[in-house]
Amino acid sequence: MGLKIWIRDTNLRVARSPVGRWFRLENSGHPMERKGSFFFTELRAGLATFFAMAYIISVNSTITSESGGTCVCPAESMSDLCATNAEYLVCVQEIKRDIVTATAAIAALSTFCMGLFANLPIALAPGMGLNAYFAYTVVGYHGSGLIPYKVALTAVFVEGWVFLGLTLIGMRQWLARALPASIKLATGVGIGLYLALIGLTYSAGIGLVQGATDTPIELAGCASQYIDSETGLCISSQKMRSATMWIGIFCGGFMTVLLMMYRVKGAVIMGILLVSIISWPRTTPVTYFPYTELGTSMFDFFKKVVTFHPITHTLAVQEWDISGHGGQFGLAFITFLYVDILDTTGTMYSMARFAGAIDERTQDFEGSAIAYMVDAISISIGSLFGSPPVTAFVESGAGISEGGKTGLTSCMTGIAFFIAVFFAPIFASIPPWATGCTLVIVGALMAKSAADINWRYYGDAIPAFLTIAIMPFTYSIAYGLIAGILSYIILNSIAWILEKVSGGRIVPPNKDESDPWTWKVPGGFLPPWVKRAASGKKDFWRRDEERAASDELGSLGSSQERVPVEKGPNNAEEPTAKAL
Repeated sequence: MGLKIWIRDTNLRVARSPVGRWFRLENSGHPMERKGSFFFTELRAGLATFFAMAYIISVNSTITSESGGTCVCPAESMSDLCATNAEYLVCVQEIKRDIVTATAAIAALSTFCMGLFANLPIALAPGMGLNAYFAYTVVGYHGSGLIPYKVALTAVFVEGWVFLGLTLIGMRQWLARALPASIKLATGVGIGLYLALIGLTYSAGIGLVQGATDTPIELAGCASQYIDSETGLCISSQKMRSATMWIGIFCGGFMTVLLMMYRVKGAVIMGILLVSIISWPRTTPVTYFPYTELGTSMFDFFKKVVTFHPITHTLAVQEWDISGHGGQFGLAFITFLYVDILDTTGTMYSMARFAGAIDERTQDFEGSAIAYMVDAISISIGSLFGSPPVTAFVESGAGISEGGKTGLTSCMTGIAFFIAVFFAPIFASIPPWATGCTLVIVGALMAKSAADINWRYYGDAIPAFLTIAIMPFTYSIAYGLIAGILSYIILNSIAWILEKVSGGRIVPPNKDESDPWTWKVPGGFLPPWVKRAASGKKDFWRRDEERAASDELGSLGSSQERVPVEKGPNNAEEPTAKAL
C-alpha cells in the first residue's frame, strides 16, 4: 500500500514539474494535457516497446552484413561470392559488429528525439523489409547486387534530405494519402512475405528452403557440410536433418508464438535469446562458434560481453561519385523513398490512431510535421552510421497498449537502446537460425493487412495481388511496387476511358464496390503550419486547437482552477484518475 501511495505521489509531482508540462502529463496544467498519462506508466510502456522491438538489433545486423558492407571480395573468390573465403568472412563479422552498434545507436537517438520533440509514443529503428531490400537487391549478397554498399548509403542519405523537403512542403503527407488504398495495404503484405522467405533461407534464416535447378525453390534443411559443392544444394538424404534448423523452429518459432498467444511482453526477444544461449557453447553440434578461424574470432569478441564497439568500417563511407551507377542509383533511391513514405507514414498514422491522437477531419495527427522531420533526419544520420533507412515500428503498439500516451514513452525506449549499445558482443553473436523464425512471425503479422484489401472489385484486387506476389517471387520490393502501380493505372484508366467514351453506358457492373480514389485529400495540400505562417501568425508552430485552448484557459484565471485534484490518504493530493 505504501508503494502505491509513493508511486501516486511521484506521478503527481512529476506531472506538475516542467517535465510533466513538456510531455503534457495528466494534471500538468497544460491546456492540452493527455488524459490517463502518468510518469511511471509511461516508463513501463517505454520498456515494453523496447523489449518488443529489441530483436531489430540482431536481425538488422545479420541482414545488412550479408551485403558484405565495405569488405572487398578478391577476384579469385568471386565464383562463390567469397562464401568460403575465411579472410572475407572475418571482415563480414566486423561489419556485423559495426551494424549492431549502428542499429542500437540510431534507434536510441531517433526514438529519444521522437519523444522529446514530437511528444509521440512511437519508436524508430532501421526498418524490416527496407533492410532486406537494401542488402539483397540493392547491394546484393556479398556485393553482387545493383550498386556498391557505399553508393547505396549515399542513396539513403539523399533520400533522408528529400524526405525532409517533402515533409516541409506537405508533399509527403499528400503522397501517402493519395495512393490507392489497395496498393498501400498490399505493400505491407508483400513485404511480409518477402521477410518470411528470407527467414526460411540459409543466409539470414533457419535454412528450410533453398534455390534449385529444376524448380525455382526446394526443400533444404541440411547441415552445411552436406551441401553439394558443385550444385550448392542439399544432399537428398540429409534434407530436414539440420539440428540448428529444428532448434530455430521449435525454440525460436513455436515457443515464441505460444508466448505471444498469452500476451507475454518481449516474447520475440525471449525466443531469440533462448536459441542463442543454446547455440553459444562451443562443444555442441549446434554451436555458432566452431573451432575455425572465423569461429574463434567471433567467440573472442563474444567473451567481452559488455564493451563499446566503435563503428570502424561503416562510419561515413558514402561514395558521391555515382556516374557509373546512375540508373540503378535512381531506382534504389526512388524505391527507398516510396516504400518509406508508405511504411513510416502508415505506421505513424496507425500508432497515432491507436493512441487516440488522430484528427478525423484532416486525417492528420498532433505533432505530425515534427515527427516526419525527426524520421527524415534520422534516415540521413543512420546512413552515416552505415544503416539502411530508419522507419517507425509497429511494435510501438506494445508500449501504447501498456498505457503509453506521450513522448516520455519513446524517451524511455531510446534510453534502453542506448544501454544496448554497450552489449554489442551479445547482439553480434546471435545466429541467423535464432532470428529466422522471427522474420516469419513479423511477416505473418504484416500479412494481416490482406484482410482489408478490397477483393470484391478486380480493379483493386488484381493490382494488389500482383504487388503481393511479385515482391517475394522477384526478391525485390521495387518490382512489386512497379507491377502493382502500373497494373492499377492501366486497368482503371481503360475503365475510365470506356465510361467517358460511352457516355456512362460501359462500366464494370460492380464499380460501386471499388475503393474511392481522388488526388484531393482532407485538410488540403499544404501542412497546417505552412498555412498558419502564410497567414502571419507568429506562433505558427502551435496547432489552432492548442492556441484556442491556451487562450480560453488564460481567461479563466489561476492554474489551480483548471487542475482538479482529490484528497487521498494522509490528506495528500492525488490525480483524479487512477495512475497505476
